[in-house]
This record gives sequence, C-alpha cells and structure tokens, in this order.
Amino acid sequence: MIEAPAKHVISRIRSSYNHFSEKEKLIADYIIENREEMVHYTINQIADDLTIAEATVFRFCKRLGFKGFQAMKIALASETTNPIEDIHETITPEDNDLEITEKIFQANIRALESTREIQSRETIDKVMEYLVEAKRIFFYGGGGSGVLAQDAQHKFIRTGVEAHAYQDSHLQLMTATQLQEKDVCVIISHTGANKDMLDIAEEAKKNGARTIAITNFAKSPLTKLVDVSLYTVAQETEYRSESLASRIAALSIIDSLFVNYSVKRKEQSQEATKKVREAISRKRM
Repeated sequence: MIEAPAKHVISRIRSSYNHFSEKEKLIADYIIENREEMVHYTINQIADDLTIAEATVFRFCKRLGFKGFQAMKIALASETTNPIEDIHETITPEDNDLEITEKIFQANIRALESTREIQSRETIDKVMEYLVEAKRIFFYGGGGSGVLAQDAQHKFIRTGVEAHAYQDSHLQLMTATQLQEKDVCVIISHTGANKDMLDIAEEAKKNGARTIAITNFAKSPLTKLVDVSLYTVAQETEYRSESLASRIAALSIIDSLFVNYSVKRKEQSQEATKKVREAISRKRM
C-alpha cells in the first residue's frame, strides 16, 4: 500500500479533530497553539508537558500519516516557513445570507487547495497505471459517496472503458464477489470506516482485483485494505460537516483521473465520446 504524502499538518489535524480521542485532542490543541515553537521541541518534552506517554504522541503522528514525530515536525516546520493563509469560515447565526454564501465558497476553495497540495506524483502515477490497464472499473460508495461513484461512472463511460456503479448495498457486494484480476475497484468513503465499503474491499482483494480508495482519513480500516489511496482534506464547522467540503475535493480527484485517462487513451476516448454525443443529441428537440 502506498502511504499518503506527509504534508499539511494543521489541515490534517483540523480535518480529523472531531474523530480524535480526548488525549489526541490534547496533543492536537498543543501543536496548533505552539506550531511555531514545535521545531525546537522533543517528543519527551511534549509528553511531559501534557502528562502523557511518549508512545501516545508517536501514535498520534502515525495517525496523521507520518512515519513518526520527527517527520511530522519537519512538515510542520515547512508550514511555518511557508504558511497557508488561515481564513476563518465559521458560520454564525449573525451572518447574513451573502456572508454565509461567501464562507461556503471559501470552505470549498480551501478544501480544493489543501487536497491539491497533498497529492503526490508517485500515487497518481500508480492509480493511473491501474486504471489504464483495467478491463473493467467498478466505482463504489455509500450515501453521499454513492453519488460520487455514479458521477465517476458517468464520466468514465465516455472514455470507452467498461465502467460500473451501483447504489444498492446488496448489488455492490454481489458485484464485488465477481471481480477479476484485470478489474479495478475504486471505493469512495469519507471516513474509510463504512462496513459495506470494507466488505467490498475485502471481496475485491480476495478476487485479485486492484483496489483504490478515495478518502479523507490517512489512517483508516479502508486504507489498510486497499492497494493505493487518494486523500481529500476538509474541515468541519458547526453548520457544515467536513464530508460536504471533502465531496467537492473528491469530485475534483475524480475529474483529474478522468482527464488523465482520456489523455492516455486518447483515440479510444475520442471515439467513445463521439458515440455518446451522437446518441444524446437525438434526445434533444
């Protein structure tokens, strides 16, 4: 499994904050409050300041997707040197309609920018290798992520590859049992902990299909099961869960995969798109 690129410590912390344990929130708050001085701190000093075990700090760094405390500290030092503008999108009852609208747009822009920054060439190259070599591509997602799976199918049909997406959880699992070695299974799950999606990943692996996850959490049951993961970054506010903003980021990831595939399979995609356009044109008056 390819690991997530280790970038954007603060964004990762804020994105996952509501899912942290009490001790993890303690560490998260400490890092955010002392981000500029963290480069000078040792793991022992932080553990002593918070009255927790060094192992707890180390596990927190691993949960964020880093190899350890030192790797996280280096990434944080880079952020401090080249800070990202901290724009507050917290919505309050006192905001007028335009202010709320502007904050929603800003939250989406931030999610897109942060998600773009954590992508790595190695990961994208591996995902595209899987997709280009695939005989069939199956997109899976539950709830809101199911809509993203359908969008992915809608796009990839235009490339000429056999693309599938199912909404019913029983059909999803049934089709997963029929996956083959030349197939690719793309699972979209914000938390990476949806049981239906985990069952699909296990079935796909059992049948030898290549597996890709699109998720918001670097360390989750799903990322442990799949071959490669693509990550989104989004933050939660009182009136808007992080999954809403991450959906916009996930759509952009799907768009980028679609365009990359179309470029690599140019003639096939052009022919398929031509057929689709001709057929759809007959639907218009």
